[in-house]
Amino acid sequence: MAELFWLSDEQWQAIAPFMPKNQPGAHRKDDRIVISGILHVIRSGCRWKDCPSEYGPPTTIYNRFNRWSRRRFWTGMLEALAKAGWSSDAAALDATYVKAQRAAHGGKGGPASRRSALRGRVRPPRSTFSPT
Repeated sequence: MAELFWLSDEQWQAIAPFMPKNQPGAHRKDDRIVISGILHVIRSGCRWKDCPSEYGPPTTIYNRFNRWSRRRFWTGMLEALAKAGWSSDAAALDATYVKAQRAAHGGKGGPASRRSALRGRVRPPRSTFSPT
């Protein structure tokens, strides 16, 4: 299993002021652990359901990421950190991908111009009826 990612104390101090407060519901999983899980999934590229159990239930990790994304929590936090001059080793995290078709890179290969065996031989088109 790959190494787990945990936010350092310095990283958490920069993020903590932006965390939602007084959230309703049952006993909440610690936000620091959940954000570490979210960042682990984004950095490793694994599926949400494959997130290690040390971060909590995968549904909790995904639901918080999804809920905070809809509320624009991530963009607000990153804009505020950028204005404050905070920078880190990673300026952007992106786990998106686009599935390309098999021939998306330009075809099957081989010579660009292929010579036809029937080139130069004249014959009627196949779609036209020929009475002969």
